[in-house]
Amino acid sequence: MLDVLLELLLLENTEQMERSLDHLNKELRAIRAGRATPAMLQNVRVEFYGSVSPLNQLSTISAPQPDLLVVTPWDKSSIDAIEKAVQSANLGLNPSNDGTLIRIPVPPLTEERRIALCKRVRQIGEQAKVSIRNIRRSTKEELKSTQETENLSEDMRYFAEEKLQKETDRFVTAIDNLLREKEKDIMEV
Repeated sequence: MLDVLLELLLLENTEQMERSLDHLNKELRAIRAGRATPAMLQNVRVEFYGSVSPLNQLSTISAPQPDLLVVTPWDKSSIDAIEKAVQSANLGLNPSNDGTLIRIPVPPLTEERRIALCKRVRQIGEQAKVSIRNIRRSTKEELKSTQETENLSEDMRYFAEEKLQKETDRFVTAIDNLLREKEKDIMEV
């Protein structure tokens, strides 16, 4: 039976690792995998009325077809600013504005671009794994200091570290699975 303090440390560790995994998921959704998705535009910032806002706070983004995104601004006067922001976002997209909405055709990915995207996915995945390992290291240090300050047995600390390692392995496996799925999705023609 683990001490309550150790259980709390491990619970906090799991929450931090889950946040790291959520962040990875968000990053991967923004990477294009052949089909048009509104998440492709999640990092687009629009300068409008002197302030910079995320595109999804100024408009509705939809994907009516696998190769088309449609941006419908809530304020029609923002349409030019939105078009300019999409063009300058370095996404390789060319929006066309018809006065009420913006159509963004999404060209098919070239083999070269697919390979580059897979490489980027692996980099993002490695960053997530490093984050998970850093969380593990910091929790391990907390376990050691808790053992010293609370006079816990070494067996209890080792048991907690064993649980910590199992949790770390579980998250690293989850990251590997996400990366494998995303790479498969990108390479699918």
